[in-house]
Amino acid sequence: MIRYSLFTKIVLLIIIMLIPVVFLYSYSNKMATDTIVSELNKSSSNQLAFFQSQVNTSIEELSSWTNLLIHDPDIESFKDIYMDSDYLNLDLINQVKRVQNKLGIQESSSNWRSSLTFYSPSMERMITEGNAKRYDPKELKEEIKPGWQVEKVQRLNSEQYLFSWYTVSPYSVQDLAKANSIVKIEFDSTNLQDMLDKFKSNGRRDPFYYKPGTGVIYNRTQDIAQSAKLLTQLKFPEMNDVDYRTVEMDGNIYSVHTVLSQATGWYLVDYIPLTDVLAPIEKSNQLFYGAVGTLLLMSFLAAYLLYVQVQIPVKSLIRGFQRLKMGDYSVRVVSKGRNEFSFLSERFNSMVEQIQELFEHVYLEQIQVKEARLKQLQSQINPHFFYNCFSFITSMAKLGKMDAVVAMSHNLSRYYRYTTRQEKELVTLKEEMDFVVAYLKIQKMRMNRIDYVIEIPDELLDQPIPPLVIQPLVENAVIHGIERSTDAGFIRIGACQDPNGMMRIVVEDDGLGISESRLQELRGRLTKPMDENSGCGLWNVNQRMQLRYGDSSYLSVDTSAMGGFSASIQWENTTRYERNDHNHGHLVS
Repeated sequence: MIRYSLFTKIVLLIIIMLIPVVFLYSYSNKMATDTIVSELNKSSSNQLAFFQSQVNTSIEELSSWTNLLIHDPDIESFKDIYMDSDYLNLDLINQVKRVQNKLGIQESSSNWRSSLTFYSPSMERMITEGNAKRYDPKELKEEIKPGWQVEKVQRLNSEQYLFSWYTVSPYSVQDLAKANSIVKIEFDSTNLQDMLDKFKSNGRRDPFYYKPGTGVIYNRTQDIAQSAKLLTQLKFPEMNDVDYRTVEMDGNIYSVHTVLSQATGWYLVDYIPLTDVLAPIEKSNQLFYGAVGTLLLMSFLAAYLLYVQVQIPVKSLIRGFQRLKMGDYSVRVVSKGRNEFSFLSERFNSMVEQIQELFEHVYLEQIQVKEARLKQLQSQINPHFFYNCFSFITSMAKLGKMDAVVAMSHNLSRYYRYTTRQEKELVTLKEEMDFVVAYLKIQKMRMNRIDYVIEIPDELLDQPIPPLVIQPLVENAVIHGIERSTDAGFIRIGACQDPNGMMRIVVEDDGLGISESRLQELRGRLTKPMDENSGCGLWNVNQRMQLRYGDSSYLSVDTSAMGGFSASIQWENTTRYERNDHNHGHLVS
């Protein structure tokens, strides 16, 4: 199972808490944006439709003038006038003046700049507010078409569009020569530009008129390049009378609205960059996400400070307790700053220091007790052998065997030199065996039938061993095995080491041996404290080996294959001998 640190948990918790907030804000922001865009589209469409209706109303009003004038009595009276000369008489001039006045009054009744023209087929003359002249019937016939006619003209160094509407009386006449009268209303695109300028001043982007195959009427402050680029992305024949769509140009999204004029067939086009409209929302989004980012960063900083001030000191204390649990009393916790954890660290260090001092004190006391016990056991061994040796010297002196006395004294001096000057805790197996050989020589002088063999590989002679642990086993074989049997006299000493580093030394004899019940009793006494009825030799060796090497070391007793008694000691050695190809050895730690 994955374990997370306090810092990771706090960061994950903060992120999990912020995710719903960001999600809800994003969702509500999208809903608000969609609502604003939808309402903006409705408002724009309504405003364009209203503006277009105003333009259509004005155009329809202009077109209705021709119907009114066509039925005017003064204009209708011209249908019966036929001229024989090119000059007008006084009555006719007055009648023309009345018509011109009516045309002027009608033209001035509208805010739009327009002009009215009356055509009299019978007189072949056209009358305007300021003129009355002949016209070419053929040209007029080519100009008259149903609906509004549009013509591009050049005026005042600029291109304009001229709109014209013809009304013929009677309406059903097909031949213009048979018509009673014709009235034409005419206006140019400057009127539409005035309307577009006024419409733009109310907050629109760049409204303009467009008719496929005819041209474009821009407002006077139009961004012509931008509008022309926009037109290339619109497909007008496929558009509805009132249409809305979004167009991307130069990395910006534009909301484009179009309304078709049923009167003229021109599209009113207006576009608004949604980037500008949604800029406050985008700014609000940036502020919100900036605030979230700042909050997240500050939360990370707070989590990091909490991690440094709490988690790291806690981990340090935990590691300290774990090392203390493993027995490492040298562990110390280093704390930074002055806070509650520094106080705990100081108390921990003080506690561990006191525990270490206590353990060192107890450990030293245990070592001193062990050393005292070792010296006590060693001192118990020395007098035991000392009594036997002096008993032999006394006997030899009484018998007058001076050579035996000298030899005994010489070997005895070697023996006591080894025991009394032995200050080392460990000696080599070779030194111990030299001491054992000296002891056997002394015993052989007492009993000439004693013979012995030592089967110890040369490579084991350098192995360390506590002093005076083999001699008591040999002494036990001599005293309790060979001395009690007149036929016995052979002692075998062997040593070996297994691959796991366990050392084993065996001392056996061909003496009287030991019964099974006595053997079990002896094994039990080796594990109990020594009393007055217990012998001290074997028990001392067993106790010394366990004090030195622990419970894995012990002395074991058994019957010998030679019929006598066998005693062996084994222990786990700290050094192990490895043989080389030439059967020579060396010690390895």
